[in-house]
Amino acid sequence: MEVTTLTTLLVAIVLIGNIVLAGVVVFIERRDIGSTWAWLMVLFFIPIAGFLVYLFLGRQLKQKNFYQLSSEERNYLQSTVDEQIHQLKNSSFYQRNLLTKHSDLLLMNLKSSNSLLTMYNEIQIFSDGHEKFHSLFEDIRRAQEEIHLQYYIIQGDSLGKRLRDVLTKKAMEGVKVRVLYDDFGSKRISLGFFKELIHNGGEVEAFFPSFLKLINFRINTRNHRKLCIIDRKIAYIGGFNIGNEYLGLDKKFGYWRDTHLRVQGESVNQLQGRFLLDWNYATQNKLNLEPYSVPVEKPEGNTPVQIIASGPNSQTEHIKNAYIKLIMSAKRTVYIQTPYFVPDASFMDACKIALLSGVDVSIMIPSKGDSPFVYWATLSYAGELIDYGAKIYLYEKGFIHAKTIVVDQEVASVGTANIDTRSFRLNFEVNAVLYDENAATKLHGLFLQDCQDSSEYTQKRYKDRSIITKFKEAITRLLSPIL
Repeated sequence: MEVTTLTTLLVAIVLIGNIVLAGVVVFIERRDIGSTWAWLMVLFFIPIAGFLVYLFLGRQLKQKNFYQLSSEERNYLQSTVDEQIHQLKNSSFYQRNLLTKHSDLLLMNLKSSNSLLTMYNEIQIFSDGHEKFHSLFEDIRRAQEEIHLQYYIIQGDSLGKRLRDVLTKKAMEGVKVRVLYDDFGSKRISLGFFKELIHNGGEVEAFFPSFLKLINFRINTRNHRKLCIIDRKIAYIGGFNIGNEYLGLDKKFGYWRDTHLRVQGESVNQLQGRFLLDWNYATQNKLNLEPYSVPVEKPEGNTPVQIIASGPNSQTEHIKNAYIKLIMSAKRTVYIQTPYFVPDASFMDACKIALLSGVDVSIMIPSKGDSPFVYWATLSYAGELIDYGAKIYLYEKGFIHAKTIVVDQEVASVGTANIDTRSFRLNFEVNAVLYDENAATKLHGLFLQDCQDSSEYTQKRYKDRSIITKFKEAITRLLSPIL
């Protein structure tokens, strides 16, 4: 066969393959129009490489019964939701004016994400890694029965080794220890890192494990949750992963500013349930959900909390919808902290409507990003909101990684979800919504405190950016649906 004929044949095969794959993207895999066009651009402008990129980054998960629950388990979970929906029709259920005021938000979360409202919780807020990890390690050392730990990133550095060693010690004492980590996020470690823990009875699993650590067709779908549940009495949820950088020991990032919660009370069961679903998906040693549904003891605190989970296994973007509902409910202030601000049109519209309605919308992002492409897109979207009156703050002290929204010093969200397409659609995430003036006021105060370590990204600064920067922003914004 002549070279020209062979070349023509190969080109034809590539073109036909692209057309077929484009048909899959458009007609079979249901995704939003922005993401569809972005992937079509990738497929047609870089044919061969585009196919490989799509193979690893573009494929969607199945959504029907992703967690493979039995009909009895699904019926039980649905019955608890239906029961609370029925209770919400009785105004005396709310007990507090704040819940009545935000009843539409909590009802939406309940119907959309099966997020039960728990009334009695004690909340402690951490904004510094040293304080958070000191508390976490102390609680682990006091564990009597079981420790369930799930993190997106576990580094094999000194902090990761300290955690592994204390977990191993607890396993030797007879405490049941289970560790779940995301294989992509924790790519620098393997099961071998936990050899002694496993030898002493601990169980360790990777979520979406790679084949020989080289091939992983799910690297674009990550379990970004960060949870720890201890003896079904204490739980942690927030932005801190496990690694020295989260203690501010990485010279590249400097001081690490994040937000994490320590929770005691009824919502611990909800976080436990979220861990168990992920654990049962990742392992052959599945746990029965029923024993973990027994109510826990009520603490002294009375903070109402909803735990919202979202992921690519659902067609509905539960956490994004909760964010939008929060913003649309604001009367005075919306304070947002996020390391990545690459929202979709619906989120941008919610911010613009709030701004045009006279609400103070203030957004804090890092002064330097850890991902250039994402950071250029972040500046583009932030700059657009400046024209509507938003205040944009660039955190200068180090790197801000907090994922918080505080509205009117009344209600707040703290969790693992960033404000970007990845967190809204691609990652498995979990957030806690707090219906409590005291907690919201503390988070509001942390934002104002962080403003002292930030500079305002004014309209003049945005307009005076270089032509090269404008070009970078334009390109990355086109690709933002798949960043």
